[in-house]
Amino acid sequence: MPDERIQVVAYSGYRGEETPRTIIHHDEKIEVIDILSRWIEEAFDNRGRKRFFVCKGSGGGIHKIFYDEKRSEWYYCVKD
Repeated sequence: MPDERIQVVAYSGYRGEETPRTIIHHDEKIEVIDILSRWIEEAFDNRGRKRFFVCKGSGGGIHKIFYDEKRSEWYYCVKD
């Protein structure tokens, strides 16, 4: 199953790095309470870069999302 494109309200800090604040997934608005983990993955074959976040949501759930810099879009990780 492919990753799902989602909407994210993000905060851009002083260095220009996007940090998710709200995730909109299946018409549900999830406030990001805490960022548990973050990392960057780079693909050398297509020069793509993805910024991954593992977030604790307002409902208590854990959500793994990423920002695809090449496409300028956010995705919800369906597979682990």
